Amino acid sequence: MKLAITTLAGKEAGSVELAEAVFGLEPRVDILHRMVRYQLAKRQAGTHQAQERSTINRTTKKIYKQKGTGNARHGSAKAPQFRGGGKAFGPIARSHAHDLPKKVRLLALKLALSAKAKDSQIIVLDKAEIDTPKTKALRDTFGKLGLSSALIIGGAELQDNFVLASRSIPNIDVLPVQGINVYDILRREKLVLTTAALDALSARLAG
Repeated sequence: MKLAITTLAGKEAGSVELAEAVFGLEPRVDILHRMVRYQLAKRQAGTHQAQERSTINRTTKKIYKQKGTGNARHGSAKAPQFRGGGKAFGPIARSHAHDLPKKVRLLALKLALSAKAKDSQIIVLDKAEIDTPKTKALRDTFGKLGLSSALIIGGAELQDNFVLASRSIPNIDVLPVQGINVYDILRREKLVLTTAALDALSARLAG
């Protein structure tokens, strides 16, 4: 697949051939779904914690004698049925992360890139660099390029001016090539790759 390379000014700067092994696969919803679940589960904090009977700070003294009161037999006031007692089967702090084989994760990334390529939602930029960190000017530039919702992938090092100017623009994400991931690709309408990012991705995934 051949794509034109464009500049931020909207001018053509040549063309590039996309690797079929990376951008030409038939998308599979099941693999993409597994990968998105993996990513979202991994980012969950898992800090929910209820006070159980064993952790609540309350007396363990028997609330009244065993026999002769006519009431049910009870022990500690920590029991869940009492007001102020521990929570029965409440949530505990834990990790929500689960395993997903590395081969499946790499395949999911290729499938996400292929899905964007199939929908003609990939734009190749010569470079993501601007002279001054002006958000309004960059927003106007994105408007001319039709980028209202986009993930922009730069090289290994991002230009500070570009990052500063873009971080206040809604629905625009900017990541270095090593931070590219399936969830962010799918949640934005367009995928913008610099030539440096494209070279790095082809070298990493085409093998």
